[in-house]
Amino acid sequence: MIRTHEPTRKLARRLEDGTARILSATVSRRAQRWFVSFTVEVDRAEPARHARPGTAAGVDLGVKALLTAVDDTGAVITIPGPRPLKAGLRRLRRAARAHARKKPGSAGRRKAAARLARQHARIANLRADALHKATTILAARYETIVAEDLNVAGMTRNRRLARALSDQGFGTARRMLAYKTAWRGGRLVLADRWYPSTKTCSACGTVKAKLALAERIYRCDACGLVLDRDVNAARNLLSLAASGAERRNAGGGTVRPRAARHDPPNPEPGNPHGGKTGTAARQQAAAA
Repeated sequence: MIRTHEPTRKLARRLEDGTARILSATVSRRAQRWFVSFTVEVDRAEPARHARPGTAAGVDLGVKALLTAVDDTGAVITIPGPRPLKAGLRRLRRAARAHARKKPGSAGRRKAAARLARQHARIANLRADALHKATTILAARYETIVAEDLNVAGMTRNRRLARALSDQGFGTARRMLAYKTAWRGGRLVLADRWYPSTKTCSACGTVKAKLALAERIYRCDACGLVLDRDVNAARNLLSLAASGAERRNAGGGTVRPRAARHDPPNPEPGNPHGGKTGTAARQQAAAA
């Protein structure tokens, strides 16, 4: 019998009821703590419709705020990000310097390495907690959520923005929205990454040629609209979902808003087929 910090009663009940089957278990160690993660096949009863059908929101992920959303009623939701790396960067640097000054192989170096690992783990946990709370609120409140298909890997190549972008966790937020909306009977629609949601005026549709990142207020030269740039982008994403209009990408092709896919990982080779419950036994190697 192994004691766990988080309760496993729900998993145990599902195993007893035959609605879940453990495919594999992975044991890992991080920051002097042991973790076990189960890959479980679950018969999940997903609702046929969302609890609030017809609701929609456009979500803009940003550096200043974690996300800015505008819903179909015109309400603006701004969720600030904790920026855990920025907040803990001083302590992280101090712990890294202390670790580097210790003699290799000494007990002091092992202790310094443990302190450094705990700092990294704390930053990761704070980021994950904020993303889980924000995405859960949106998935539970809106049936349709529209977000941009950002090229996160390309954006982090900018050395001036890489740290701030990584501190917000754009890719993780999009992944969480994908599976949480599916769990609640909703859907996540990803706008094409070439759609100029930030440069487009949400009132008249005029597209600016250039818009510097330092310009936090969007000013339209055609109709005179003055609006926060994140709110303006969220409005454009919301209108894109409502109209379903086609748009052009950089290659000249016609692109429609597409639903986000969240395919579960493939089970390990040799796992039993679906339709069975309990714990999957490890397949014995075939004799040569």
